[in-house]
Amino acid sequence: MKSKSITQDLQIDSQVFELYDIYCHGGMSRRDFLSKSSMIATSGLMMAQALLPDYAKAQTISFTDERIKAKYVTYDSPGGNGSKMRGYLVQPQGSGPFPVVLVIHENRGLNPYVEDVARRVAIEGFLALAPDGLFPVGGYPGNDDDGRDLQSRLDGVKLRIDLLNSAQFLKSHELSNGNIGVTGFCWGGSTTNFLATELGSTLKAAAPYYGAAPEARKVSNIKASMLIHYAEKDANMNPMWPAYEQELKRNKVEYQAFTYPETQHGFHNNSTPRYNEQAAKLSWERTIEHFKKHLS
Repeated sequence: MKSKSITQDLQIDSQVFELYDIYCHGGMSRRDFLSKSSMIATSGLMMAQALLPDYAKAQTISFTDERIKAKYVTYDSPGGNGSKMRGYLVQPQGSGPFPVVLVIHENRGLNPYVEDVARRVAIEGFLALAPDGLFPVGGYPGNDDDGRDLQSRLDGVKLRIDLLNSAQFLKSHELSNGNIGVTGFCWGGSTTNFLATELGSTLKAAAPYYGAAPEARKVSNIKASMLIHYAEKDANMNPMWPAYEQELKRNKVEYQAFTYPETQHGFHNNSTPRYNEQAAKLSWERTIEHFKKHLS
């Protein structure tokens, strides 16, 4: 049976998907995306507008859900884009200690979708932290276009230091049992791979979603168990996989990798029509199982 998708009522032209991928990764403005899409087909503009995120759809766990306690926390981040970082910390029921999971956003800051993912992690019994990489420049601005622009202007090396500091803050949190995992999406997926190389044996498990591969020379540093998710239709990320897998094998890194049929880059994000319900649920079940196995 084919995966359910909210594109079923409106079949999105593959060229519009390609333009959206460029737009999402900062390669064109929203205006150009809509303009170029409108020239592809009679309903091209409608297709393009349908692909823009609707964060009302993203919430699956209410921020008032009785199974969790959520709050924003600020912590030190030496060497980053600012002296401090801010994140969304979600605690499950109970007094702990808990295994902990860092949730890393895409290339636009801590938007409502990623906050919801942190809540999804917490209801499974993990202490979750979703950092906002844009905090040193004022935080997620409330829309993805401005968020993407802000993130593109940050020092990328320092931004990853901010995420490394976030991981260390979470691991040493008073409610942590000391076992940390990381997951992330798109830019967050590539940063998950990066943290796996930087944290070494400190990191127990990682689950990157459609992220760029880490530097080949650093794969030998990975000691975490890796669960790697790819979309079938992802011309930017997928070509990196064969060389990455070769390095994982050569360095005897424990890993599993899955490519989900008939999916686009971003298939886990339920706020846009790239969302693929079947693939998102299956990949998430695998991710939670992976973390329970290696962090509990």
